[in-house]
Amino acid sequence: MSRTTANLLLLVAGLVWGGGFIAQATAMDDIGPFLFMTMRFLLAALAILPFAIWEGNKAGAKSLSRNEWLSAIAVGLLFFTAMAMQQLGLLATSVTNAGVLTGLYVVLVPIIVLGVFKEQQPKIIWPAAAAAFFGIWLLGGGGLDKLTWGDWIIIIGALFAALHVIAMGRTVTDLRRPALLASAQFAISGILAAVGFAISRAMEYSFEPPFSLATTIAAGPEILYAALFAGALAFTIMAVCQQYTSASNAAILLSSEALFAALAGAIFLDERLTPMGYLGCGILFAAIVVVSVAAAKLEDEELETRT
Repeated sequence: MSRTTANLLLLVAGLVWGGGFIAQATAMDDIGPFLFMTMRFLLAALAILPFAIWEGNKAGAKSLSRNEWLSAIAVGLLFFTAMAMQQLGLLATSVTNAGVLTGLYVVLVPIIVLGVFKEQQPKIIWPAAAAAFFGIWLLGGGGLDKLTWGDWIIIIGALFAALHVIAMGRTVTDLRRPALLASAQFAISGILAAVGFAISRAMEYSFEPPFSLATTIAAGPEILYAALFAGALAFTIMAVCQQYTSASNAAILLSSEALFAALAGAIFLDERLTPMGYLGCGILFAAIVVVSVAAAKLEDEELETRT
Protein backbone atom coordinates (compact mmCIF):
# COMPACT_ATOMS: atom_id res chain seq x y z
CA MET A 1 0.00 0.00 0.00
CA SER A 2 1.34 3.48 -0.85
CA ARG A 3 1.55 6.22 1.78
CA THR A 4 -0.98 8.28 -0.19
CA THR A 5 -3.52 5.45 -0.15
CA ALA A 6 -2.95 4.91 3.58
CA ASN A 7 -3.54 8.60 4.27
CA LEU A 8 -6.76 8.66 2.25
CA LEU A 9 -8.05 5.59 4.08
CA LEU A 10 -7.24 7.22 7.42
CA LEU A 11 -9.38 10.16 6.30
CA VAL A 12 -12.23 7.71 5.64
CA ALA A 13 -11.76 6.36 9.16
CA GLY A 14 -12.09 9.91 10.48
CA LEU A 15 -15.38 10.28 8.59
CA VAL A 16 -16.76 7.06 10.07
CA TRP A 17 -15.62 8.06 13.57
CA GLY A 18 -17.30 11.44 13.23
CA GLY A 19 -20.63 9.68 12.69
CA GLY A 20 -19.78 7.39 15.58
CA PHE A 21 -20.12 10.26 18.05
CA ILE A 22 -23.81 10.44 17.13
CA ALA A 23 -24.24 6.74 17.86
CA GLN A 24 -22.36 7.04 21.15
CA ALA A 25 -24.49 9.97 22.31
CA THR A 26 -27.94 8.77 21.22
CA ALA A 27 -27.40 5.20 22.46
CA MET A 28 -27.28 6.55 26.02
CA ASP A 29 -30.88 7.66 25.67
CA ASP A 30 -31.67 3.96 26.14
CA ILE A 31 -28.71 2.22 27.84
CA GLY A 32 -25.74 3.11 30.02
CA PRO A 33 -22.18 3.80 28.79
CA PHE A 34 -20.57 0.58 30.04
CA LEU A 35 -23.28 -1.70 28.64
CA PHE A 36 -23.00 0.13 25.31
CA MET A 37 -19.21 -0.31 25.27
CA THR A 38 -19.48 -3.97 26.27
CA MET A 39 -21.77 -4.79 23.38
CA ARG A 40 -20.06 -2.66 20.73
CA PHE A 41 -16.54 -3.88 21.54
CA LEU A 42 -17.35 -7.59 21.84
CA LEU A 43 -19.37 -7.47 18.60
CA ALA A 44 -16.49 -5.65 16.88
CA ALA A 45 -14.02 -8.28 18.14
CA LEU A 46 -16.18 -11.07 16.73
CA ALA A 47 -16.56 -9.24 13.41
CA ILE A 48 -12.78 -9.00 12.95
CA LEU A 49 -11.94 -12.46 14.36
CA PRO A 50 -12.35 -14.34 11.02
CA PHE A 51 -9.89 -11.94 9.39
CA ALA A 52 -7.47 -12.39 12.28
CA ILE A 53 -7.67 -16.19 11.84
CA TRP A 54 -7.16 -15.88 8.08
CA GLU A 55 -4.25 -13.55 8.68
CA GLY A 56 -2.63 -16.08 11.01
CA ASN A 57 -3.07 -18.91 8.52
CA LYS A 58 -1.33 -17.09 5.68
CA ALA A 59 2.03 -18.39 4.57
CA GLY A 60 4.80 -16.76 6.53
CA ALA A 61 2.55 -15.48 9.32
CA LYS A 62 4.53 -15.50 12.54
CA SER A 63 3.39 -16.60 15.98
CA LEU A 64 3.44 -13.94 18.65
CA SER A 65 5.92 -14.12 21.51
CA ARG A 66 5.00 -13.39 25.13
CA ASN A 67 6.36 -9.84 24.86
CA GLU A 68 4.41 -9.23 21.66
CA TRP A 69 1.20 -10.39 23.35
CA LEU A 70 1.95 -8.03 26.23
CA SER A 71 2.38 -5.19 23.72
CA ALA A 72 -1.01 -6.05 22.17
CA ILE A 73 -2.61 -6.07 25.62
CA ALA A 74 -1.08 -2.65 26.38
CA VAL A 75 -2.63 -1.30 23.17
CA GLY A 76 -5.98 -2.69 24.29
CA LEU A 77 -5.71 -1.09 27.73
CA LEU A 78 -4.88 2.32 26.25
CA PHE A 79 -7.73 1.98 23.77
CA PHE A 80 -10.26 1.08 26.47
CA THR A 81 -9.20 3.98 28.69
CA ALA A 82 -9.46 6.49 25.85
CA MET A 83 -12.86 5.21 24.73
CA ALA A 84 -14.25 4.93 28.27
CA MET A 85 -13.30 8.56 28.97
CA GLN A 86 -14.92 9.61 25.70
CA GLN A 87 -18.11 7.66 26.37
CA LEU A 88 -18.49 8.91 29.95
CA GLY A 89 -17.75 12.48 28.86
CA LEU A 90 -20.66 12.39 26.44
CA LEU A 91 -22.97 12.20 29.43
CA ALA A 92 -22.24 15.87 30.12
CA THR A 93 -21.21 17.51 26.85
CA SER A 94 -22.32 17.86 23.24
CA VAL A 95 -21.30 15.74 20.27
CA THR A 96 -19.56 18.78 18.76
CA ASN A 97 -17.51 19.46 21.90
CA ALA A 98 -16.65 15.78 22.25
CA GLY A 99 -15.29 15.66 18.71
CA VAL A 100 -13.43 18.93 19.15
CA LEU A 101 -11.75 18.05 22.44
CA THR A 102 -10.88 14.51 21.39
CA GLY A 103 -8.94 16.15 18.54
CA LEU A 104 -6.42 17.47 21.08
CA TYR A 105 -4.45 14.26 20.52
CA VAL A 106 -3.33 15.78 17.20
CA VAL A 107 -0.98 18.07 19.09
CA LEU A 108 -0.12 15.55 21.79
CA VAL A 109 1.15 12.80 19.46
CA PRO A 110 4.21 14.59 18.01
CA ILE A 111 5.02 16.11 21.41
CA ILE A 112 5.00 12.67 23.07
CA VAL A 113 6.97 11.07 20.23
CA LEU A 114 9.63 13.77 20.52
CA GLY A 115 9.65 14.03 24.32
CA VAL A 116 9.52 10.31 25.17
CA PHE A 117 11.14 8.61 22.19
CA LYS A 118 13.45 11.48 21.17
CA GLU A 119 12.39 11.11 17.54
CA GLN A 120 12.71 14.27 15.49
CA GLN A 121 9.54 15.12 13.58
CA PRO A 122 9.36 16.37 9.97
CA LYS A 123 9.15 20.17 9.98
CA ILE A 124 5.75 20.19 8.28
CA ILE A 125 4.20 18.29 11.20
CA TRP A 126 4.52 21.18 13.66
CA PRO A 127 2.73 23.92 11.69
CA ALA A 128 0.17 21.38 10.48
CA ALA A 129 -0.48 20.14 14.02
CA ALA A 130 -0.70 23.72 15.29
CA ALA A 131 -3.13 24.61 12.49
CA ALA A 132 -5.22 21.53 13.24
CA PHE A 133 -5.38 22.44 16.93
CA PHE A 134 -6.29 26.05 16.09
CA GLY A 135 -9.02 24.78 13.78
CA ILE A 136 -10.33 22.51 16.53
CA TRP A 137 -10.26 25.44 18.98
CA LEU A 138 -12.26 27.62 16.59
CA LEU A 139 -14.64 24.75 15.97
CA GLY A 140 -15.36 24.80 19.69
CA GLY A 141 -16.28 28.50 19.59
CA GLY A 142 -12.88 30.07 20.17
CA GLY A 143 -12.86 29.50 23.93
CA LEU A 144 -12.75 26.75 26.55
CA ASP A 145 -13.78 28.79 29.59
CA LYS A 146 -17.13 27.05 30.02
CA LEU A 147 -15.95 23.44 30.13
CA THR A 148 -18.21 20.92 31.87
CA TRP A 149 -16.95 17.90 33.82
CA GLY A 150 -17.71 15.90 30.69
CA ASP A 151 -15.39 18.13 28.67
CA TRP A 152 -12.55 17.60 31.14
CA ILE A 153 -12.98 13.83 31.08
CA ILE A 154 -12.79 13.89 27.27
CA ILE A 155 -9.60 15.98 27.47
CA ILE A 156 -8.07 13.25 29.67
CA GLY A 157 -9.28 10.72 27.12
CA ALA A 158 -7.49 12.67 24.38
CA LEU A 159 -4.18 12.05 26.16
CA PHE A 160 -4.83 8.32 26.18
CA ALA A 161 -5.98 8.51 22.54
CA ALA A 162 -2.59 10.02 21.65
CA LEU A 163 -0.78 7.25 23.52
CA HIS A 164 -2.97 4.69 21.73
CA VAL A 165 -2.15 6.10 18.28
CA ILE A 166 1.58 5.87 19.08
CA ALA A 167 1.37 2.40 20.63
CA MET A 168 -0.80 1.10 17.79
CA GLY A 169 1.65 2.35 15.15
CA ARG A 170 4.67 0.81 16.86
CA THR A 171 3.01 -2.49 17.74
CA VAL A 172 1.38 -3.16 14.38
CA THR A 173 4.66 -2.35 12.62
CA ASP A 174 6.42 -4.99 14.74
CA LEU A 175 3.69 -7.64 14.59
CA ARG A 176 2.48 -7.21 11.01
CA ARG A 177 -0.83 -8.68 12.23
CA PRO A 178 -3.27 -5.72 12.08
CA ALA A 179 -6.47 -7.80 12.20
CA LEU A 180 -5.24 -9.74 15.22
CA LEU A 181 -4.26 -6.53 17.00
CA ALA A 182 -7.61 -4.86 16.24
CA SER A 183 -9.58 -7.91 17.37
CA ALA A 184 -7.51 -8.24 20.55
CA GLN A 185 -7.96 -4.60 21.54
CA PHE A 186 -11.72 -4.87 21.09
CA ALA A 187 -11.93 -8.11 23.08
CA ILE A 188 -9.91 -6.60 25.95
CA SER A 189 -12.03 -3.46 25.91
CA GLY A 190 -15.28 -5.44 25.82
CA ILE A 191 -14.24 -7.51 28.83
CA LEU A 192 -13.15 -4.43 30.80
CA ALA A 193 -16.39 -2.64 29.91
CA ALA A 194 -18.36 -5.65 31.19
CA VAL A 195 -16.43 -5.39 34.47
CA GLY A 196 -17.24 -1.67 34.55
CA PHE A 197 -20.93 -2.46 34.01
CA ALA A 198 -20.93 -5.01 36.86
CA ILE A 199 -19.21 -2.58 39.25
CA SER A 200 -21.55 0.27 38.27
CA ARG A 201 -24.60 -1.87 38.92
CA ALA A 202 -23.20 -3.13 42.24
CA MET A 203 -22.62 0.50 43.29
CA GLU A 204 -26.05 1.44 41.86
CA TYR A 205 -24.70 4.36 39.85
CA SER A 206 -27.57 6.25 38.23
CA PHE A 207 -25.80 6.66 34.88
CA GLU A 208 -25.78 2.87 34.37
CA PRO A 209 -29.35 1.49 34.50
CA PRO A 210 -30.03 -2.26 34.81
CA PHE A 211 -29.90 -4.44 31.70
CA SER A 212 -33.18 -4.51 29.79
CA LEU A 213 -33.78 -6.40 26.56
CA ALA A 214 -36.24 -3.76 25.35
CA THR A 215 -33.86 -0.82 25.81
CA THR A 216 -30.95 -2.80 24.37
CA ILE A 217 -32.96 -3.53 21.23
CA ALA A 218 -33.91 0.16 21.05
CA ALA A 219 -30.19 1.01 21.04
CA GLY A 220 -29.50 -1.71 18.46
CA PRO A 221 -28.83 0.56 15.44
CA GLU A 222 -26.31 2.63 17.41
CA ILE A 223 -24.62 -0.50 18.76
CA LEU A 224 -24.31 -1.98 15.25
CA TYR A 225 -22.92 1.24 13.75
CA ALA A 226 -20.43 1.73 16.57
CA ALA A 227 -19.36 -1.93 16.47
CA LEU A 228 -19.17 -2.66 12.74
CA PHE A 229 -18.35 0.71 11.20
CA ALA A 230 -16.82 3.04 13.83
CA GLY A 231 -15.29 -0.04 15.44
CA ALA A 232 -14.35 -3.00 13.26
CA LEU A 233 -14.00 -1.11 9.96
CA ALA A 234 -12.40 2.15 11.11
CA PHE A 235 -9.95 0.67 13.60
CA THR A 236 -8.88 -2.07 11.20
CA ILE A 237 -8.19 0.68 8.64
CA MET A 238 -6.16 2.45 11.32
CA ALA A 239 -4.21 -0.69 12.23
CA VAL A 240 -3.43 -1.51 8.59
CA CYS A 241 -2.60 2.02 7.45
CA GLN A 242 -0.30 2.86 10.34
CA GLN A 243 2.16 0.38 8.85
CA TYR A 244 2.60 2.80 5.94
CA THR A 245 2.55 6.28 7.52
CA SER A 246 3.86 7.94 10.68
CA ALA A 247 1.98 8.30 13.97
CA SER A 248 2.01 12.11 13.63
CA ASN A 249 0.58 11.99 10.10
CA ALA A 250 -2.03 9.47 11.22
CA ALA A 251 -3.05 11.67 14.17
CA ILE A 252 -3.61 14.74 11.98
CA LEU A 253 -5.59 12.78 9.38
CA LEU A 254 -7.69 11.03 12.01
CA SER A 255 -8.40 14.41 13.62
CA SER A 256 -10.85 14.97 10.78
CA GLU A 257 -13.31 13.15 13.06
CA ALA A 258 -13.76 16.51 14.85
CA LEU A 259 -14.87 18.09 11.58
CA PHE A 260 -17.18 15.20 10.71
CA ALA A 261 -18.56 15.01 14.27
CA ALA A 262 -19.50 18.69 14.12
CA LEU A 263 -21.19 18.23 10.75
CA ALA A 264 -23.04 15.12 11.97
CA GLY A 265 -24.13 16.98 15.11
CA ALA A 266 -25.50 19.80 12.96
CA ILE A 267 -27.34 17.44 10.60
CA PHE A 268 -28.76 14.90 13.06
CA LEU A 269 -28.89 16.72 16.43
CA ASP A 270 -29.37 20.34 15.30
CA GLU A 271 -26.11 21.43 16.99
CA ARG A 272 -25.48 24.48 14.79
CA LEU A 273 -22.00 25.86 14.22
CA THR A 274 -21.10 29.53 14.49
CA PRO A 275 -19.23 31.31 11.66
CA MET A 276 -16.10 30.83 13.79
CA GLY A 277 -16.84 27.11 13.89
CA TYR A 278 -17.06 26.92 10.12
CA LEU A 279 -13.74 28.75 9.89
CA GLY A 280 -12.28 26.13 12.21
CA CYS A 281 -13.56 23.38 9.91
CA GLY A 282 -11.80 25.00 6.98
CA ILE A 283 -8.48 25.38 8.82
CA LEU A 284 -8.62 21.79 10.07
CA PHE A 285 -9.32 20.46 6.59
CA ALA A 286 -6.46 22.59 5.19
CA ALA A 287 -4.06 21.03 7.73
CA ILE A 288 -5.19 17.57 6.64
CA VAL A 289 -4.62 18.39 2.96
CA VAL A 290 -1.16 19.81 3.69
CA VAL A 291 -0.10 16.62 5.49
CA SER A 292 -1.50 14.41 2.73
CA VAL A 293 0.30 16.37 0.00
CA ALA A 294 3.56 16.45 2.00
CA ALA A 295 3.35 12.69 2.55
CA ALA A 296 2.79 12.09 -1.16
CA LYS A 297 5.78 14.28 -2.03
CA LEU A 298 7.97 12.45 0.49
CA GLU A 299 6.91 9.13 -0.98
CA ASP A 300 7.81 10.29 -4.49
CA GLU A 301 11.23 11.44 -3.30
CA GLU A 302 11.88 8.09 -1.60
CA LEU A 303 10.90 6.22 -4.77
CA GLU A 304 13.24 8.39 -6.85
CA THR A 305 16.06 7.70 -4.40
CA ARG A 306 15.54 3.93 -4.69
CA THR A 307 15.53 4.06 -8.48
